[in-house]
Amino acid sequence: MGKLWDTPEKLRALLCELVSWDSITLTEGERAFAPKLVKKLGELRYFQNHPSLLQMHDAGLGRQVVTALYKHPEATETIVLISHFDTVQTEEYGVLEPLAYFPEELTKKLMENPEELPEGARTDLETGKYLFGRGTMDMKMGLALHMQIIEKASEEQWPINLILTTVPDEEVNSAGMRAAVTHLVRIREEFGLSYKLFLNSEPSFSQNPTDIAEYIYTGTIGKIMPAALFYGKETHVGEPMKGMTANYIASFLTQRMEWNNLFRETDLGESTPLPVSLQQKDLKLSYSTQTPYRAVALYNVFLLKRTASEVMDLFEQVAEDAMQALNEDYSIICEREQVTGIGEVKVFRYEELLEYANKKLGTEQVEQLKEQTLSNEEWDDREKSLRIVDDLMIQCQELAPATVILFTPPYYPAVNTSNDPLIKNAVELMKQSSLSFNNKIDQIHYFNGICDLSYVNYEDEGKGWTAFENNTPVWGDTYSIPFNDMAKLKGPVLNVGPFGKDAHQKTERLHVDSAFVEMPVMLEALVRSLY
Repeated sequence: MGKLWDTPEKLRALLCELVSWDSITLTEGERAFAPKLVKKLGELRYFQNHPSLLQMHDAGLGRQVVTALYKHPEATETIVLISHFDTVQTEEYGVLEPLAYFPEELTKKLMENPEELPEGARTDLETGKYLFGRGTMDMKMGLALHMQIIEKASEEQWPINLILTTVPDEEVNSAGMRAAVTHLVRIREEFGLSYKLFLNSEPSFSQNPTDIAEYIYTGTIGKIMPAALFYGKETHVGEPMKGMTANYIASFLTQRMEWNNLFRETDLGESTPLPVSLQQKDLKLSYSTQTPYRAVALYNVFLLKRTASEVMDLFEQVAEDAMQALNEDYSIICEREQVTGIGEVKVFRYEELLEYANKKLGTEQVEQLKEQTLSNEEWDDREKSLRIVDDLMIQCQELAPATVILFTPPYYPAVNTSNDPLIKNAVELMKQSSLSFNNKIDQIHYFNGICDLSYVNYEDEGKGWTAFENNTPVWGDTYSIPFNDMAKLKGPVLNVGPFGKDAHQKTERLHVDSAFVEMPVMLEALVRSLY
């Protein structure tokens, strides 16, 4: 029996098959993907002989993580190959949407009207060197490469262990990787393995729109989402000074959060993008002449070194400054209008509000309020977090006017192992290896696309995550992060993947030489260098 995926042509066919199994996050396709993949991996001779090493693990909502362990009888050192199989939606393809999952057909169809594409995509299409389609670049090619390498290792009995680990839901909440962490700890203990490297194969992302350089990444950027609920006082629009709109309060904090360079971090010559608001809305469900007195906002903050606790301290400082400015502004208006006003706006952390509510209402009633919100299937974890705070504030209106600060999911800790000797050698090897294809690869210390490597090699001297646990209303109910298990998955991280462009756009495309010719050689060289 010959190898299934050992040539560029077979690898390309494998990719197209994986892409054809549409697997948009939180859809039936995502739920159906893992069983199809297990069946596909089950065609390998190795897993026919060792079926128990090919497993599915529950990741919630009917989704599964797949692990496939190639275990050499004498080896303990192990490389964990990480990928995700979910993709983002496809409505931006318009009339071409039915072809979004069929790369060969889509690429041919685009050739018929190339002038409809943006210039860069049209030029790439006409070279014949790109394959278009949803998931080609981000990131089913990474999974296909891992399938190819585990086949080769098992057929040639490489003296090292490999665990292919592919997960659902990387694009929304990383529920797949958060579930996989605990299974990877268990597999390591069950088989007495030592994890030498966590190797992801997310694609090489361009650093700016015209960038065509290729990159490997020795860490991944972190992301956290501070949020706020603004609680003013309702009034009729005819009597505006008898109340305070939540929108007025929100405007002061959002002004100070957008592009605030207090949140910028720099490490190893790289800096985080500045924070911006991801959502801001008032909670009025319909139009009326009652003023909106409750509003919410979400802010995106990227991380390199900071912990959740440090970000919360900084966010609180910015919120305090914002409310001080508001209170000064408001007192001037009250003086001008000769009214006493409704009082100064205060800042509370969610944990302080919760403690107050527990004392006032009793823990049983607070739990009931939370339970009602958590059971609403229409709302995601972000909405649930904000609604829990809203429910508590409605019961504790005497605290108003107030800004309650909190965190909402997801949280991705930053990880970096650039200074690890194994990684330094691997980077040199990858640079040398790419030269044989007349290519140049640059190293980036922090992958800027956010990825599942955030959940391995977690380091925290103190309790830097406790502010996240204490100030995330859905923590422990619909969202949690296995910090203790993450800390057990010690091992350097590396991201080496194919070159592509325009992830999450209708022009998403994969460079065929990078994917089918160069990457297989480079990844094999990398794995072989580690035994």
